[in-house]
Amino acid sequence: MKWLILAFCIVAPLGAAAQTPGYVGSEQCADCHQDETAAWSASHHALAWTDIGDGSVVADFDGTSFEHDGMSVAFRKEAEDHIARVTEKDGVTTEYDVHSVVGIEPLQQYLFETEPGRLQSFDVVWDTENKRWFHLYPDQDLPPDDGLHWTGPYKNWNARCAECHATGFEKNYDPETRTYTSKQIEIGVGCESCHGPGSAHIDWTAGQGVADGLGDTGFLTSWGKGQTELEIQQCAGCHSRREAHEDGNPLPGTPYHDAYNLALLRPGLYTPDGQILDEVYVYGSFLQSKMYAKGVGCMNCHEPHSATLKAEGNGICTQCHSPAGNPDFPSLTAKDYDTSAHHRHPGDSDGAQCKSCHMIQRVYMGVDGRRDHSFRVPRPDLGLGGDACTDCHEDKDQDWAATKIQGWFPQSNNRGPPYGSVFAPAMAGQADSPEGLLALANDPVQAGIVRATAAYLLQPFGSPELATATASLLSDDDPLIRANAAALQRQANLPDQVKRLEPLLSDPIRNVRIEAAKEFLNIPSQALTQRQQALVGQSLADWQNAISNRLDFPETHLVLGGMALTFRNPQAAEHAFREVVTLDPQRAEAWPMLVQLAQINRGPDAAREVVREGLKRLPQDPALLQFSAQLGP
Repeated sequence: MKWLILAFCIVAPLGAAAQTPGYVGSEQCADCHQDETAAWSASHHALAWTDIGDGSVVADFDGTSFEHDGMSVAFRKEAEDHIARVTEKDGVTTEYDVHSVVGIEPLQQYLFETEPGRLQSFDVVWDTENKRWFHLYPDQDLPPDDGLHWTGPYKNWNARCAECHATGFEKNYDPETRTYTSKQIEIGVGCESCHGPGSAHIDWTAGQGVADGLGDTGFLTSWGKGQTELEIQQCAGCHSRREAHEDGNPLPGTPYHDAYNLALLRPGLYTPDGQILDEVYVYGSFLQSKMYAKGVGCMNCHEPHSATLKAEGNGICTQCHSPAGNPDFPSLTAKDYDTSAHHRHPGDSDGAQCKSCHMIQRVYMGVDGRRDHSFRVPRPDLGLGGDACTDCHEDKDQDWAATKIQGWFPQSNNRGPPYGSVFAPAMAGQADSPEGLLALANDPVQAGIVRATAAYLLQPFGSPELATATASLLSDDDPLIRANAAALQRQANLPDQVKRLEPLLSDPIRNVRIEAAKEFLNIPSQALTQRQQALVGQSLADWQNAISNRLDFPETHLVLGGMALTFRNPQAAEHAFREVVTLDPQRAEAWPMLVQLAQINRGPDAAREVVREGLKRLPQDPALLQFSAQLGP
């Protein structure tokens, strides 16, 4: 089938338009924009990634040491070099020069160049508040051959982190040699990370004209009043849990869903009612909020250059939530919320802070507290996960908290059944029917990410009837909903499936086109017109470009292996699963597939060899042990 060739060939990503200006670096902005530069230069954005020579190292490298679970590290400084002497659990000792520095507070992390061009983020980091070294994952057993060890693929800076800590970053991974030649305009989140390449702006300041397709001052996009959604999506590029489609930084102004596939409210990431659980970086939470629905944007609360809040304490909330209200949001009830009649706590206590009740905090990376941006009303009565009340009152339970709130607000209209009560059984695989999820998916009042999650959770209930009932989602205004509704057409009869999915192949948003292309992998090409085949090819090209930018991810090769099996290409499948275990030998789901494919492609002796190889890595894996018993030594 010709789609197989298309799906597995790797092509170069499409280049930017010819009119795209060039990067000039943040230092070019300082003379004219002195106040903005002063605010930015001390910000967490500017200090997101710095050189050793910048003097940003705050950790104690004066002969200090740290030990944990059989590994030890000694830190010292020689002239301008900061050195870590690491002895791993297997007894091997290696010295590393600190390459560069990540962050400034509440922790600081250090990067080592373990091979030319390959940067890895070290797991022993500096607590800037308590002035101590600590390990990010103290409860995990991470020997050097584990994929989650700091030298492994999941701690690789080039692939997993650098895009959001640099300006104009290009990863440049070579899958043949498994090496990186990454580059960037500057490390740290500079002016052009948000404003875009500035060469045309520099020309404009010199009195030169502005090329077609650029803003009045020479930028690709312009920030300011009336651009709230554009600004949110620009921030979301880094402040979200997502899968990237490009090789590095998308140009500012690129629609979010063109550049990324946003993580939904899935188990392990969020609680069933959408509260933060794992590191999800704000955007998915904010999309659930009434504030987002009413047009509030990041810069209503955050200063764009200093990256600090616009006011301290409850002042950040009372700029809108007060008797005076805010004329920019006329639907907001003008009321005094900063009073004990509302928060029911002593005025000088933590409980009197708006964020304590409406923005639960979870701690990541050991010491980094981050707050939920869904701005929800506490619902301890639901019992669907953590809640603000028992976060503070650790000696109490949720029944106690629910009784308290019922007594304080007996006439509250915030106690209706939320989407979490529908998501909880579905996430646990215990939903009896699709009705509740279907109602959420088709409810225009719900947030787009909630409706998209409902569509995703409907997949196990696939049927021709469900395909018909969700067909309207394919034309929803929200690209997140369109993308996640495509899979629900799998059980439709073939003509309906093609008719309904074809428009998505021409969708203006790349992530929608990619999700539609995946559904056409199982549709025979002879069922399509020549035009439809061409559209499928174009959308599969979008997907192959995205895949080509993630070939350093073990999980990408799991996808490629599954695709090869779909096309009954066992040689390609074996190659893909082999790459999985090469990048991460602990990916247990890949070894059984590799055993079976080795037997299909090369016979039982090859299969036995793979079993022996796998058991050296995972000696207690039940699937490999079963294969060993079946195939013999």
